[in-house]
Amino acid sequence: MGLLSWIVVGLLAGAIAKMLLPGKDPKGCLVTMGIGIAGALIGGFLATRMGYGGVTGVNFGSLVTAVLGAILFLLLLRALRGPR
Repeated sequence: MGLLSWIVVGLLAGAIAKMLLPGKDPKGCLVTMGIGIAGALIGGFLATRMGYGGVTGVNFGSLVTAVLGAILFLLLLRALRGPR
């Protein structure tokens, strides 16, 4: 998947994950993209390990995988940061 595809999927996945898990997380386009891209990597890695395939391009399955990975990444960040 090309760099532009990662950015598009990352932006969408990060935005959807932040909508599904509202909270006091860092806001901003670059942070959202970073969370989404990290989520796509995490989700793609886990999905590949479980035999479901990974993030293959801009399609519905890849977006779902990236969103689930971004949600997992957000929960991990919140757990590491601790209560506020």
